[in-house]
Amino acid sequence: MVLVLIFLTWLGLASGSFANALVWRLREQASSSGTNPRFSAKELSIIKGRSMCPHCGHQLSAGDLVPVLSWLFLSGRCRYCNSSISAQYPIVELSGALVFTLSYVFWPGGVHGGSDWLLLITWLLSAVGLLALLIYDARWTILPNKIIYPTLFIALAGRLLNIVLFSDNKAHHLWLLASSLLVASGVFWLLFMFSKGRWIGYGDVRLGLVIGALLASPTKSFLMIFMASVLGLLFTSPALVRKQKNLASQMPFGPFLISACWLTLLFGDRLINWYTQLFNS
Repeated sequence: MVLVLIFLTWLGLASGSFANALVWRLREQASSSGTNPRFSAKELSIIKGRSMCPHCGHQLSAGDLVPVLSWLFLSGRCRYCNSSISAQYPIVELSGALVFTLSYVFWPGGVHGGSDWLLLITWLLSAVGLLALLIYDARWTILPNKIIYPTLFIALAGRLLNIVLFSDNKAHHLWLLASSLLVASGVFWLLFMFSKGRWIGYGDVRLGLVIGALLASPTKSFLMIFMASVLGLLFTSPALVRKQKNLASQMPFGPFLISACWLTLLFGDRLINWYTQLFNS
């Protein structure tokens, strides 16, 4: 188990680094549509582009790319132009490591057979996209389709493959998956349509599809929405107390949905069982 945790820690750090790079490149692509772009399309390519300083554009060496340690060693500054590098980079890298390791440690029922490993791997791959979405939405209140759709494909493909390979009652699990998608995305679609986009963005509707595929349970999807609402209320309460209603209303909901998805995935069964026993008693 120790070796698995070490490997997952390293993988999580690398995934956090990738999420940072993905967010920066997509943002630069979106803002480089003018006549004098800072970087070329090749430099900003997610596949072909080389790692570089976001300020001076200097290509980074291997020593500049060690997650967390490079930032600490360089005191949060670029080796080449001495520009300040945001603390977002090590924070996201450490977050990736925490998500990867804690997901393995607290995986419902433990990770034993092929089904558990398939679902865990599906979640970890999806978590990279979700981490990037969390950063992007928190900074610019946008959930880019370029991240949502590949993440949705991974989540759906992994869940469907698990049903095909390991499920004894395929029809039942397909119904649960469809119901989960309907709840996790449909609730936000209704809110979007009813408010004409004033209460919630359409990106949250698409994000609901990703989360619904990962949870694959209508009950867990309802729980996720409840937990996201509680998290949102906790974070917006200080602004509401200070009567800063505009600040509270402008806070993106995506980070709360993503955080609630992770918590529900790991602890949803326990919470549901606890509530059921409490209600029955």
